[in-house]
Amino acid sequence: MIFSSRLIEEAVNEFAKLPGIGKKTALRMVLQLLKKDTAEVDAFTGAISKMRHEIRFCQSCHNVADSDVCEICANRGRNHAQVCVVENIRDVIAIESTQQYNGLYHLLGGILSPLDGIGPEQLNIATLRNRVEKNGVEELIMALSPTIEGDTTVYYIAKQMKGLPVQITTIARGIAFGGELEYADEMTLARSIAKRLPIENYVSLKS
Repeated sequence: MIFSSRLIEEAVNEFAKLPGIGKKTALRMVLQLLKKDTAEVDAFTGAISKMRHEIRFCQSCHNVADSDVCEICANRGRNHAQVCVVENIRDVIAIESTQQYNGLYHLLGGILSPLDGIGPEQLNIATLRNRVEKNGVEELIMALSPTIEGDTTVYYIAKQMKGLPVQITTIARGIAFGGELEYADEMTLARSIAKRLPIENYVSLKS
């Protein structure tokens, strides 16, 4: 792709670094920005820059936040005795979109995958146990993608919670095995949350 402007080329190259964005799509985005007023473009770039520099992560659940505690954890109207364990931010957005869940969340930051070098130490599992021990959590809802890695993570966490007075459930298998949680439609996900089952239905916790 040949450009008549170095500035356009640099902008296209930056957009093309985003996942799923090729050079042609990046060029369309850049040309669209050229049609806008400079004030609109400044607002666009300013919002991105401010987000990247000022975003924080909740000290309790590890979700993105504007302060030390995210809006969900700070909401007294939610059920603080119920914590939904998810892999990442996108899963929180997916579940929130169902409008069927009113508890809190805990973001692991991934799932166990030894082949990729991701072990328990790389995930937010220790802080989850700490929340259960200190915050009166009565139920952990395991809402991880139904894959081998996801089930392995569920099993590991359940073993770590043995001896603690907490019920562990998992979302119903309305989500197909091998599927990604974030791509499930809202109705299926809502039913999976509502019809969650005891973790013993899926894995054996016997030593």
